[in-house]
Amino acid sequence: MSRLNLDPLLTFPDGSHLVISTQHSAGEEFSCALYSAVVGNDDRIAFKVVSHDIAASSCMKAQESAYEYALRRYPSAGVILKKPPYLIWHGPRSSEMQ
Repeated sequence: MSRLNLDPLLTFPDGSHLVISTQHSAGEEFSCALYSAVVGNDDRIAFKVVSHDIAASSCMKAQESAYEYALRRYPSAGVILKKPPYLIWHGPRSSEMQ
């Protein structure tokens, strides 16, 4: 996944990963979205949306809000969930979405 500048927040028991995208929107707003990522046998990655845009006035605040959302969604993962800051990745292409 490093070829996509992805840094997983969490690896699930089934081998899938929780990943985050971070984007700078028009104006002064940043947004993050969480995805479940599954690497196939052919090294292609399939993504499913876990959360839609989580917006904030700074990159770090958006990433912290996404982290808090992930903690609420996966409370048992609190000790192993990677904390921000995260690598900047702009999200999957539409062809990678399931």
